[in-house]
Amino acid sequence: MNTGSLDLNAIWFVLIGVLFTGYAMLDGFDLGVGALHLFTKSDEERRVMLNAIGPVWDGNEVWLVTGGGALFAAFPNVYATVFSGFYLAFVLLLVALIFRAVAIEFRSKQPMRWWRRMWDIGFSAGSILSSFLIGVAMGNIAWGIPIDDRGEFAGTFWSLLHPYALLLGVTTVALFMMHGAIYALIKTAGPLHDKLRGWINQCMIFFIVCYAVTTMATLLYVPHMAARLRANPWLFSIALANMLAIANIPREIHRGNDWRAFLSSCAVMLTLMGLFGLEMFPNLVFSNPNPAHSLDIHNAASSPKTLGIMLTMAGIGVPVVVAYTVSIYWIFRGKVRLDQMSY
Repeated sequence: MNTGSLDLNAIWFVLIGVLFTGYAMLDGFDLGVGALHLFTKSDEERRVMLNAIGPVWDGNEVWLVTGGGALFAAFPNVYATVFSGFYLAFVLLLVALIFRAVAIEFRSKQPMRWWRRMWDIGFSAGSILSSFLIGVAMGNIAWGIPIDDRGEFAGTFWSLLHPYALLLGVTTVALFMMHGAIYALIKTAGPLHDKLRGWINQCMIFFIVCYAVTTMATLLYVPHMAARLRANPWLFSIALANMLAIANIPREIHRGNDWRAFLSSCAVMLTLMGLFGLEMFPNLVFSNPNPAHSLDIHNAASSPKTLGIMLTMAGIGVPVVVAYTVSIYWIFRGKVRLDQMSY
């Protein structure tokens, strides 16, 4: 394998990381709003919460589809191993995402209270389950999964539900709830806006506790996920930026700078994903208990020619996705105002 192909492999590792980070930042607040949905009391408040994400949630999921497609094109062995090993978990994730989407569209089709209550529960449950399963998947990628010498998953569905993965699942729910509360704060006004300010403090406490426990568990039980940071002390600047971003959220909320608080929340996700990627590199799927069977950017990649062609296509497609995302947020900027066309 020549040097050029090695560079392409690393570029695709970064590109896929960017796509999944974009998904976490964008659909993360959608899922967070869903997790908070049942805490609202009136039908009007719930409609406002739905319409805060209504124009953008489906566009946000484009980042997940794009990231999955990029993973399939660049690292097909990883795609095959992960999607076969996590098959039942991914089916549950898909069902949760579909049920959430159906709930958004169907809730306001009928005025009956029981009808709307049913879809409210479906929307919230789908959002929480989706967030939790995303975290569980990341927890297993970090912890490592059993992979045999053929690169195939050698575990079971139940082996994926170990304490560290479950902890990552709960932490992801907490992170998305905080992120969603801040986004909803930007999009609302009046009593609901004031109510959300109180929710943000509670969501932050929930996240910080989960974050601290997860950090300690990682340092104690998943030492390979901190090895690069220990070997390169300058990388601690990313961890410091992450902590400063977390600390800046309540500061900006107190000052009434809701957008700055949201950008700080995005920075929290960006730095967390950056640390995750740095510690994983060059591995894409860590093999536990036999690290020699890990799938990395070399042994799981497509041919150099394929990577080169796909990079050209990505250079055309990704800017289109970014432009679409920016345009949608610009068109639907401002506070939510309910009308006859609203959910």
